[in-house]
Amino acid sequence: MATSPDDTLFHLTTRAEWEAARAAGVYERSTRGRSLAEVGFIHCSLPIQLAEVAEFVYADCADELVVLVLRLRTLEDSGLTVRFEDGGNGKQYPHIYGALPCTLVIDELPASFDEQRRFVIG
Repeated sequence: MATSPDDTLFHLTTRAEWEAARAAGVYERSTRGRSLAEVGFIHCSLPIQLAEVAEFVYADCADELVVLVLRLRTLEDSGLTVRFEDGGNGKQYPHIYGALPCTLVIDELPASFDEQRRFVIG
């Protein structure tokens, strides 16, 4: 089983993509502008990584954002594979291999950027 200092994983997406997934019952986006089918996994972040990833990937996004809160153990217990892999910068990021049933998302948190373009949750 993969491990992290904390069992919490985050995935950042647009509110529109999350609402479409909720209607379908399954989330199949990888990252901004890319599908699970295109990339092969769903990008996630550890809590300490989220702001950096958000500012890198979504800082210029005008859409309403939402952070999906996940539990590593719950994902793995459901049969999904989660691997911690190099994101191209020497850091290990969690990647979910497979479609994410929306029922496995334990919370959704509104997110945005402040006037200085720093990421904020809430």
